[in-house]
Amino acid sequence: MPLEATMMIIDNSEYMRNGDYQPTRFNAQSDAVNTVFQTKIDSNPENTVGVMTMAGKGPEVLVTHSKDLGQILKALHVASSKIGGEIDIPTAIAVAQLALKHRENKNLRQRIIVFVASPLQGAAADDKAMVKLAKKLKKNNVAIDFVCYGDGIEEDDGPSVIKTFVEAANSSDNSHYVTVPPGNLLLSDVLISSPILSADRSASIPDELVPGNAGAASGSGVANDFEFGVDPSLDPELAMALRMSMQEAQAREAAEAAASSSNDTAAAPATEAVSSTTIPTEPTDDEEERLLQQALAMSEDKDEDVEMEDEDEDAAIARAIEMSMRGEEEDQRQEGKK
Repeated sequence: MPLEATMMIIDNSEYMRNGDYQPTRFNAQSDAVNTVFQTKIDSNPENTVGVMTMAGKGPEVLVTHSKDLGQILKALHVASSKIGGEIDIPTAIAVAQLALKHRENKNLRQRIIVFVASPLQGAAADDKAMVKLAKKLKKNNVAIDFVCYGDGIEEDDGPSVIKTFVEAANSSDNSHYVTVPPGNLLLSDVLISSPILSADRSASIPDELVPGNAGAASGSGVANDFEFGVDPSLDPELAMALRMSMQEAQAREAAEAAASSSNDTAAAPATEAVSSTTIPTEPTDDEEERLLQQALAMSEDKDEDVEMEDEDEDAAIARAIEMSMRGEEEDQRQEGKK
């Protein structure tokens, strides 16, 4: 959870009247300042935010270390009436550093966010002087971010003064450089999905809604890969509803899988019982021949038994006839003796 005191340096030069960023560069910047304030305060209620200008008659601090959105909006209204002149980046950074040094809570880390929509002139275009200032910020543990848009975007084939400045001031990736070219994207939308506010957004979003590093912005400050296609920082209620819907669907699938698994387990013993039962199979040719031989042998044994039974019966009849004849002869003999 970031614990920071932030000073925002806004561009109020004559270039801010340009309408290439809707409705004007200054109004687009005001919307981005409001977004930064809300994100910082939401991430940690101990954070403070200040606002100062860097054009006109000279750099001027409008709000120091505030937690009140009303003061920020009032400062933006005052700055809108002071549009004119040219920016003085080195002087403005020095004043912002001095303001942060006098913060009440010394536990708050120091951060400066500079909005630049004007071409670099004077000391700001001096590469060596800017690098020297950046090393001083790094030594004093002051992180600095640059948001460049409009005429503040450096050309690819030209000197990269601001890029070099950020690289010199960077310590453990605490400083960033973001460019926002003209287009359909709002300055505030690009800024909220950039590395400048990524840590603050992660702190203000519930852990279950943070899709890994899907919200991390690319080097250009634009990120399009959000879980369910919804940025949780912009619409947390919709993101939560989508997350709960997905969890319910996963729970139903898990219950169905568990029920299917239990049915398969119950069917397994029945299958084993059926498989353990001996099921007669059709005899092969060798077995069939063996069975025929056994049947023939049993048939021959039965025939022999039948023949033996016939012979025994005939012998018994012959003996009975013989005994009967003997009885008749004895009877005749006895009658002759009489």
